[in-house]
Amino acid sequence: MRQRYSPQPDFQVIPIEKIVLPTQSRDELPSILAGLQWIWTHPSLKAEILALLEQKILVGKKATGRTGMDLWQILVLGVVRLGLDADWDRLEDLANHHTLLRQMLGVPALAWGTETKTFAHQTLRDNVALLDDSLLKAINARVAAAGKEVFAKKEGAPVAALEIKVDTYVLETDVHFPTDLNLLWDAGRKCVDLIEKCRDQWGYELPGWRKAKDWRRRFKALERISSKALYGGGANKERRVKAAAREYVGVGGELSAKVSASLLGLCDQAVDGVHWEALGYFHGMLDKHLELVERRLLQEQTIPAAEKVFSLFEPHTEWIQKGKQRPNVELGHRLLIATDQHQLIQDYDVPMGGVDGDQSLPVADRLLGRYGTGQIASLSFDKGFTRAADREWLSLYVPEVVMPKRGKKNAAETERESQKTFVALRRRHSAVESDIHSLEHHGLNRCLDVGVAGYLRYVGYGVLSYNLHVIGRQLLARGWVAAQAKSMAA
Repeated sequence: MRQRYSPQPDFQVIPIEKIVLPTQSRDELPSILAGLQWIWTHPSLKAEILALLEQKILVGKKATGRTGMDLWQILVLGVVRLGLDADWDRLEDLANHHTLLRQMLGVPALAWGTETKTFAHQTLRDNVALLDDSLLKAINARVAAAGKEVFAKKEGAPVAALEIKVDTYVLETDVHFPTDLNLLWDAGRKCVDLIEKCRDQWGYELPGWRKAKDWRRRFKALERISSKALYGGGANKERRVKAAAREYVGVGGELSAKVSASLLGLCDQAVDGVHWEALGYFHGMLDKHLELVERRLLQEQTIPAAEKVFSLFEPHTEWIQKGKQRPNVELGHRLLIATDQHQLIQDYDVPMGGVDGDQSLPVADRLLGRYGTGQIASLSFDKGFTRAADREWLSLYVPEVVMPKRGKKNAAETERESQKTFVALRRRHSAVESDIHSLEHHGLNRCLDVGVAGYLRYVGYGVLSYNLHVIGRQLLARGWVAAQAKSMAA
């Protein structure tokens, strides 16, 4: 049984709205906690967000059983993890020993007898993963919309129209650099590892694998020999590469046949479907990369990009070249962000398989649908998004659209891009690079979660923690100024 938050906290627990946060700390955590405290004290935002969490996590579940982690605690821990770019071990330590964080979680800050609330490592993993991409997008949209009010010049003053800057960068997946040779080795070693687990840990009968360690050793040695021949130099390189690849593929074929026989042997046993699917998947990858290595190195064929897999463990990974000198290749997905003049991320998306030029209309459509015509003062893009037809369509709804043309310009285009407003907005557009750098600092440099769902959830938490950090930083700065004014008056 879960609840939104503890309605009757222990007498040791400080109410969240009364938590005193340091106003001059340069660490990220106080600013993030200030942003979370702002949600808690907001007249409507807390209720909206907790209702969304309740609808996602509690719908259809009985209000009985053990007391689970509160919805508010799940949100706080997920945000703090990405905001500090922390791994699960650090998050466990913070959740159990950091005074301010425990106050924000609504639990006693210090140990008090044997009833003190603690958070186990696996509990953190399981609960933070309950939120999904669609839920985090809905929460982010509400936080970004309400966050504009924090930056108003005076409390209650009208909020200025948004000046949106749009750009993309690559959020990498947690994979090694792929070659067909090391991917073949990955597939072979995982087949052997899973068969050993089936035999030793899960109790299935799999005869004929007494020399499993020797299979792994031989296969790794042949991968090293093949890679050294292919990427090294020396005389008769082509002959040596083909000889090494032929032996590598031959042993791989023997391993594949042996694994196939074990898969058939498991059919007669009450094998767990998850174990069967995992072994079947890596056996399929083994056969696939045996074929690719043979075609590329022995038959000297060019492999189409559609047939390639860039990671066996994160098969959704894309090979992205954005024209940069370093790194010239990035492995992951494009992350599109739309930031405003206050550095808040008003919209984001992960356009898998898409290019930048296809994203200008969808992001504008989402922003206009959320805020309405007249609330977007400008939209600026870099040259990668430029399309004349898209610019003309956007100009019907947004007063200023900055899309610098690629290549040579005619007289009308030169005049349009020389206007004072266009030049000013184009110069301001570079601020989005600073926002991207800050976002990478808040965990969105390399995704450490597994699978497409984990990747999208990681992005959602990262954007939310970034926005709360920006809002909290502004609130702490305002509190510091107020404290200084009060001390001067005294």
